[in-house]
Amino acid sequence: MDGPLGSTALILVGILIGVAIAAWLARHRERVDRDILREEVAETLGARAETERARIVRAYEARIRQMAERHREEVSEVRTATVNQSRAVLKGKMAEQVAPLLPGFAYWPADARFLGDPVDYVIFDGYSACKDNHTDGGDIEVVILDIKRGQASLTREQRRIAEAVAEGRVRFEVVRVLADGTIDAQSWPVGGASSVHEHLETDRGASI
Repeated sequence: MDGPLGSTALILVGILIGVAIAAWLARHRERVDRDILREEVAETLGARAETERARIVRAYEARIRQMAERHREEVSEVRTATVNQSRAVLKGKMAEQVAPLLPGFAYWPADARFLGDPVDYVIFDGYSACKDNHTDGGDIEVVILDIKRGQASLTREQRRIAEAVAEGRVRFEVVRVLADGTIDAQSWPVGGASSVHEHLETDRGASI
């Protein structure tokens, strides 16, 4: 191609090539910028996520430490309360056991029989003197006795037992094991002194 037409064609071809190269470079640059932006966004989000994760971990660790400390305090309180309660129970048991030996106990210790439940003692007042033949036993008195410390009161069941005694719902019962292995139970007569005397005479030869 000679002349102006050939030169124009070459110029146009050069322009087209330049435009194509510029377009390719622009697209390449856009892709590069987009990749860089994507990486920056990912790094920013990752940093924020790591910061948030660390914050949450610190918060939970602080919460766990608080709960562990509270647990230790509660365990210590429970142990202290348990020890104090055990001491109080032991003191109460000791008081129940040694009460007949303490000053002011109105009965002869040998006459006291410890039960523990539902009441602490049954006192057979005068029994030891009768057993040792110092008296005929006519003045023996049976006393239901419970030991309390401080301002402790009777339980509901103990009050019912006290009511039964006060209302005379008390009896002496003799249970005999017969030769055939069966049981024969009889209440002691309460019809008067003569009836009691007759039953005593009858009972002297029997085995209980």
